[in-house]
Amino acid sequence: MVKYDFDDLLRYFRPVDKGLRELLKNQQTPLILAGVEYLFSIYEQANTYINLIDEGVTGNPHRLTVEELHSCAWQIIQPHFEQSQQAAADYYQDLVDTEQTSNDIQEIVAAAYYQRIETLFVGRGIQLWGSFNPESNQVELHSQQEIGDEDLMDFAAIYTLLNSGTVYAVSPELVPENTFLAATFRY
Repeated sequence: MVKYDFDDLLRYFRPVDKGLRELLKNQQTPLILAGVEYLFSIYEQANTYINLIDEGVTGNPHRLTVEELHSCAWQIIQPHFEQSQQAAADYYQDLVDTEQTSNDIQEIVAAAYYQRIETLFVGRGIQLWGSFNPESNQVELHSQQEIGDEDLMDFAAIYTLLNSGTVYAVSPELVPENTFLAATFRY
């Protein structure tokens, strides 16, 4: 068995940190370490990524299936997501009845495309079919899927993510104002 000293491991972790920083640039994605516990404190000294979670998945990750690793990580991160989601919902409620929020699909689709959405709540399992024409800034809704349609809920979520916004896919009863989607705008 090869034994590494602290300095060797720290030198190894620095390029790992650099690579992760480049990969996660301009994101707020939480980072959870998985590995032998004594390595966590060494990696933390090399780490420069702001969203490293204090708790990690301890043990040899090679002995876990992908599903088991995901389950262990989810147990750690779930309270962080729920706290963030609740703060975003509270912020939405603080801004209700201003021009900073909307639950109108037509306004939200255009705002997502034009990089205006900071936070979007989308009710899981709900589909709204139609199309968006950016040249005319028009949203066309259909009661059923037609040829050439796309799910406008997915469209809004994808464009919000592409434009560095945050999306919460939640059960419909958790969407602010009891609608199927709600957005907080940047401006």
